[in-house]
Amino acid sequence: MFVFGNFLKAVATVVDIGLSFYMWIIVARAVISWVNPDPYNPIVRFLTSVTEPLLYQVRRRLPLNLGGIDFSPFIVILAIIFLQTFLVESLLQFATQLQ
Repeated sequence: MFVFGNFLKAVATVVDIGLSFYMWIIVARAVISWVNPDPYNPIVRFLTSVTEPLLYQVRRRLPLNLGGIDFSPFIVILAIIFLQTFLVESLLQFATQLQ
């Protein structure tokens, strides 16, 4: 069973790193949106293409546009923190019990 425990521990670590990386991409997208970026810049296009599908879904379900401020990145970051706290920690605890 220790092999499955180690596998779950590795999965939890990879999920945690992936969620952290995506959170920083969302932060970069939010910071870039404060200025008038060149829409043809490859970095801007990458950030938009990676984050827009999820942010669009949040905007569509929760229309929280108060005074021209888009709160969808904030909500997605809170969801990522929740997943890191709940899912990753649960996987790590389950992996520890299996070892």
